[in-house]
Amino acid sequence: MRIDEVGRSRSPVHPQALVPSVPDWHQVGGFRRTRSAFNGFPFPCEVLAMTRSFHRFLPFSCGWPTCFCLLAMLWASAHGSLSAHEGDHEHPAKPVAPAEAHRPSPLPDRVILSIGDDPTNSCGITWRTSSDVAHGFVEWAEATHGPEFRLKPSRIEATTSALVTDLNPAHFHSAKLNDLKPATPYVYRVGDGANWSEWHPFETASQQPESFQFLYFGDAQNDVLSLWSRVIRDAARQAPKARFMIHAGDLINRPESDADWGEWFRAGSFLHATIPSVPVPGNHEQAKNEDGSRRLSHHWRAQFTLPENGPPGLEETAYTFTYGNLRVIGLNSNEKIDEQTKWLESVLQQQPAPWIVCTFHHPIFSTAKERDNKALRDAWKPLFDRYGVDLVLQGHDHTYGRTGLIDGNVPETLSNVPIGVRHTDPQSGTVYVVSVSGPKMYNLAPDSIMERSAEDTQLYQIIEIAGDQLRFESRTAIGSLYDGFTLTKLPDGRKQFQPRTDVIPERKREKPQTQLPESKAKEEPVLPGK
Repeated sequence: MRIDEVGRSRSPVHPQALVPSVPDWHQVGGFRRTRSAFNGFPFPCEVLAMTRSFHRFLPFSCGWPTCFCLLAMLWASAHGSLSAHEGDHEHPAKPVAPAEAHRPSPLPDRVILSIGDDPTNSCGITWRTSSDVAHGFVEWAEATHGPEFRLKPSRIEATTSALVTDLNPAHFHSAKLNDLKPATPYVYRVGDGANWSEWHPFETASQQPESFQFLYFGDAQNDVLSLWSRVIRDAARQAPKARFMIHAGDLINRPESDADWGEWFRAGSFLHATIPSVPVPGNHEQAKNEDGSRRLSHHWRAQFTLPENGPPGLEETAYTFTYGNLRVIGLNSNEKIDEQTKWLESVLQQQPAPWIVCTFHHPIFSTAKERDNKALRDAWKPLFDRYGVDLVLQGHDHTYGRTGLIDGNVPETLSNVPIGVRHTDPQSGTVYVVSVSGPKMYNLAPDSIMERSAEDTQLYQIIEIAGDQLRFESRTAIGSLYDGFTLTKLPDGRKQFQPRTDVIPERKREKPQTQLPESKAKEEPVLPGK
């Protein structure tokens, strides 16, 4: 066989043709095995001495280093010694430490778009970086058919605040964009001037009434990245033009767990950055002080930039805005109920709208056993009755329930203690909904005023406002229609309620199960000076 000028053989040569058989090797010099630096496997220490003898078997000339390496590899292959690790020991994968998995960097993450005071011309934007990023900026422009919007973007410097979490220190940057044009598509990005996010699209609301959809989620809370992510993503698939997302509390499980919040942001990913969020706090956003009292999680105001038009002391947890012909009122059902009651009445009196939706965490009518909220019902339900609130969206009970239209003329009942609240009127009143989007589930109350209910079912809701109609759909995590209705405002002021019939069968447990206790996950330590 001949070798060409660049050392490539003109016919294939099998490695076994180049060396003697294995028994012949054992006749060459007294072999003894020793530890070699060659990838940690044992091979004869006489390999170097053998190289001269082995060299005569090669049908072509080569340097001594090449000959030595070839001999070592062939000997190891023949003896079954060449492996990544001696003994082929298995090394099981290890989970990434939370501090590493959720470590901030100079690159922006946890970007979120929040509803503005006036969605026709404003919005809030928040994001996170490592603490070495001292300044943050938002650049935005009207969206264009091509990339020319990049040529002259507007820029604003964000407000930067430091937060030492249970895992890492970080900087959170927040900004409000004002003086935007109504019904206009925009793009924005965030960064420090050198390290930028991608450009995120969004659109301002129209000043004229128009049909639109929005999303509503009950508690996400547990296993958020693993099991809630599919819910929010399917919701976006079913309602790709949703104008905002309501989160009715308990977004996470542990209020000061940066890992929990990191999962929530990863689960929603770019949806958080492009669809304005409308969150209200639940009891799992309440952390413990050293004296045992409760307070809002330090993460809340650091990472949301929401309207601050609510009662003093409840900034960004109780607020209101108008979108088209819909007024949305977000309430904080964890604290200061009396203060919010006065503020709620003033909003309902002074800022009426064709459609009114209220959202908060603790239900007026509980769907779960022994979880009645009488004080809250006594405070707020009379206002809902008096001012004709159309729809109330809640969470907390980890089941699903939806009433018909309920007004204020009702008899006493025994179960769930809904005294004076169980009258259903098909032409007036308010529809109350309790829902759950995460995997944590409770038992339904045996005696309920709910016309439609569910257990062990992850759900999201699509709500459409279209002139004199409100259309409601509740869909499972795989998109099946579980519940729905149409509410129509008649010219004489009455309401017409029409439930959907093209729904899947109710999902309820065949036999009562032992109620699983709420998660007893260790409370995050109280951060000094916070």
